[in-house]
Amino acid sequence: MIEIDDLTVKFGGVRGLSQLTASLAEPVTGLVGPNGAGKTTLINVLSGFVRPATGSVRVDGRDLNGIPIHKRAAFGIRRTFQNEQVVENLTASDNVAAVLDNVPGDGRPRRQSIEAALEFVGLSAERDTLGNDLNAYQRRMLEIARATVGRPRLVMMDEPGAGLAQHESEHLRNVIKRINGYCGAQVLLVDHDVDLISATCAATLVLDFGSAIACGPTQDVLADPKVRAAYLGVLEEVT
Repeated sequence: MIEIDDLTVKFGGVRGLSQLTASLAEPVTGLVGPNGAGKTTLINVLSGFVRPATGSVRVDGRDLNGIPIHKRAAFGIRRTFQNEQVVENLTASDNVAAVLDNVPGDGRPRRQSIEAALEFVGLSAERDTLGNDLNAYQRRMLEIARATVGRPRLVMMDEPGAGLAQHESEHLRNVIKRINGYCGAQVLLVDHDVDLISATCAATLVLDFGSAIACGPTQDVLADPKVRAAYLGVLEEVT
């Protein structure tokens, strides 16, 4: 559960977020909006990279303002990036192990947890492949394996579907929908791909100019005229 209360972020005289309030409870929630809407700012607040001017964010009832940035991964805040953070001179298995060195385990033997994470994303056969030798799609999957090992509470994904082929996108969709059942984590998905959002997200929050313009069931939100105008670039006919 993500609870956002009166959240404001300022960059000089510019507001990245403006009195944002929302409650996100679904296993997979979409976060969408035009460029500059505040999506990355919100993710950065959750990650600890940006401190809000006012307001708060709670994850599973815990106020994140009280958790230093270096302790958020251990608390369970995980993130994948548009530019993958895979360590190129480590194998896929060792990339996952490096995360497990810094977060609580899930109660299973360490090797079993690592193997399970790789199997979950479909990389068991690449366990001994160096990060540098993985293709872009495999690196994307390895990012997800790293984010889901241990005991994550929240996995934030920043445009994981960008540049993928159709069969790769279909596998990604299946993985995203299974994350909550696999490790118990809630997923916050940022992507411009409406099909990916529709296929995976039960609820969606739409931002524009740092404020929420819609929040609710995904299909209802994407059909909202305000969202179609701001996010999809569709102007409704005036009758």
